[in-house]
Amino acid sequence: MAVTRCILLLAVAALGACTGQSLSPKQAMPEGFAGWEDAVPAYRLGPGDRFQVKFTLVPDMDEEVMIGPDGSAGLRMAGQVEAAGLTPTELAGLIETKAKRWMRAPQVSVGLRETPSNRAYVGGSVARPGPYLLNGRVGVMEAIMLAGGFDREARYEEVVLIRRNPQNKPMLRTIDLRNFIETGTAVGDVPMAAGDILFVPRSSIAETGLWVEQFINRVVPFERVFSYTIGRTHGVSTSFP
Repeated sequence: MAVTRCILLLAVAALGACTGQSLSPKQAMPEGFAGWEDAVPAYRLGPGDRFQVKFTLVPDMDEEVMIGPDGSAGLRMAGQVEAAGLTPTELAGLIETKAKRWMRAPQVSVGLRETPSNRAYVGGSVARPGPYLLNGRVGVMEAIMLAGGFDREARYEEVVLIRRNPQNKPMLRTIDLRNFIETGTAVGDVPMAAGDILFVPRSSIAETGLWVEQFINRVVPFERVFSYTIGRTHGVSTSFP
């Protein structure tokens, strides 16, 4: 099925080249993806993140905690909690619930201290594909520059961004960065979010379809937390845990 779809996409791309009409992958790959939502999703904690827990009425119980590799964190008043995948607000609510064993009406707030799991993956026609830490607001063009910029075969006008919505369904949209490159006007730039996957295709929408099928659906289970190892020698070798 995937091979047939790619052949059809190649045929459509060839037809577009003959007629001079531009083509958009938005119409070519709708299946399997939810409708795009512009709102940036709330940050969800991951292994390695460090957060500050504050008890409003009992400041002596305040503490700074780091999430372990298994996604859990140990707290004095709440014990071991599964913190990975939760927003700071959700984690505060969980800590309050567990702390009620020792406190009558705990009031808890959670603040982020260090967020090493706040990463996005940049792949495709860039110099250094791999995961990149998002420090502050990072747009699509900035993420590509972190990855060393476009290579010679990059298709600037059809950069693909894949993100999970609040219901954990993947969403896909394309971004035209040619105007940004030619004029410096960041119209349509999108802020990156933790867990985003940014793909720069080489030449055609068919390649995007094949990449999503082979890389996203078959190799990467699209988890919130991921780890990649990229090796570059004479060619490119990629290993996935």
